[in-house]
Amino acid sequence: MKTNINLACADSKGRLYEYPHLAAVGRTGEIIKPLTKKELVPLPAGSSLTMLPRRAALGVDKQGQLRSARGLPYVKGPLYAVAALLPMGYARTYLPAAKGSPGAAPLPLFGYTAVCFCEGELYAAAMRVEPDNTTWDPQRYNTPELKERVLNICSRSPENRILEHLAVCALEYGCFTAQNIFYRRWEGGVPVSPACNARCLGCISKQVSQCCPSPQERISFIPSVREIVDIAVPHLAEAEDGIISFGQGCEGEPTLMADLLMRAVSTVRNQTDCGVININTNGSRPDVIQRLARAGLNSIRVSLISPLPAIFNAYVRPRAYSLKQLKETLHVAMEEGLTVSLNYLIFPGVSDREEEVEAMVEFLCRQPVHLVQLRNLNIDPDVYLKSIPLRRGRLLGIRGLCARLKAEFPHMILGSFTHYQ
Repeated sequence: MKTNINLACADSKGRLYEYPHLAAVGRTGEIIKPLTKKELVPLPAGSSLTMLPRRAALGVDKQGQLRSARGLPYVKGPLYAVAALLPMGYARTYLPAAKGSPGAAPLPLFGYTAVCFCEGELYAAAMRVEPDNTTWDPQRYNTPELKERVLNICSRSPENRILEHLAVCALEYGCFTAQNIFYRRWEGGVPVSPACNARCLGCISKQVSQCCPSPQERISFIPSVREIVDIAVPHLAEAEDGIISFGQGCEGEPTLMADLLMRAVSTVRNQTDCGVININTNGSRPDVIQRLARAGLNSIRVSLISPLPAIFNAYVRPRAYSLKQLKETLHVAMEEGLTVSLNYLIFPGVSDREEEVEAMVEFLCRQPVHLVQLRNLNIDPDVYLKSIPLRRGRLLGIRGLCARLKAEFPHMILGSFTHYQ
C-alpha cells in the first residue's frame, strides 16, 4: 500500500496546511528528490516549525514534475515553504525545497530541515544520532521558575557583568547553557571573549560577512578573573554533573583571552577540584590549549566545517591560522589527556559527498578524537552553497556518512552531546 507523503506549506500568517496535490520533496545540495518513509521520522518533541518568507513550497505532481504550491480554495493569498528546526540529538538528512522570489532576504541563522505530512501526521527528514538525553530535553528548560532563579543569583553578585549578560541569554534567547548557570546544574556557559580570529559566514553572534541576521549579541567586554571565578566555583562545587564551558555562541574565540583564562582556570582549580572545565574553540591556538590543560582544563570541543581546505577557508575565513593549527590542537589535547570532541557542522549535499567523507575518514585517522558531535549547520542553504567551492560528486547521504564513520571508527562515539570521561 502506497504511503501518502504530502507537501507541507503555510500562509502569510504562518498557519500550516497539508497540500494534497503535491508529494513532498527534500533538497540535498542543489538536488531535489521525493521524500520516502524510510528517510523520515515523526517530528521530534521540542521541534519548532517556521515559515520561509517569500519562498514558494515545492513538491512533485503525479507525473513526477516539480511544481510550486499554487494556492488552496480555503486559503487567501500565496503559500510558502515550511521548515522544521530540530532539537539537539537529531541530524537532518534533507533541506527544505523552496523557490525564492527575486530580492528575498537571506534567512536567519537556523538549521532548516525538510518537513512534510505522512499519512496526515508531521514528519521531518532527519535521523536520531543520540539516545534519549534528559539533560538537553527542551522540557527541562524555560520553566516557570527560571526568571526568579535569574533574579536571585544576579542579586547576589550585582556587579558581575557576565551574570548580567547570561541573564539576557537565558531569558531572551532561551540559551540552555546560560539557563543551566541559574538552574545550577549540568553544563553552564561562561563567555569571556569579545574578539575572534575567524569571520565565519554563519557566525551567530557577530555578522562580519553580513550574510544573514545574527540571532543574538556577542559579549562586549573582557571580564575579570573574579567575575569568572565567582560563577565557575559555585557551579562546579554545587551543580549536579557540573560543567563550566568557555567558548559560547555569544562570544568570539576564547583562546584569544589566554592569560585571562590561565589565571581563571588556575584560581578555580585552587578552590575546587569538582566538575569539568571545558572549552569550545576553533582550534587555532594549540599552545594555549596545552597551557590550559596543565592548569586544570578537562575537556575540549573543536569546531570543524570541513576537512577540505577550500571549503574550510571559504566558510571560516580564518585570520592567521589554518587547518594545520586545528589539527595540532587536537593532537595536543589528546596528548594532554583531555576529553576531545569534534563539533562537526554538517550540511546535506556537502558533508555527505564522497570526497568529503573520504577526507573526513583520513582526517580522523590522523587526528583521532573520542567523540564526533554532529550538529546541523545553521545558515540559509542558498547563502552557504553560493559561498563555497563545491565540485559535483556522488552523495552518500547523511545516513551514509554516519554509517561510514561508525564502520571506520567503532570505538569513537558518534552523537550530538559531549560525553565526558
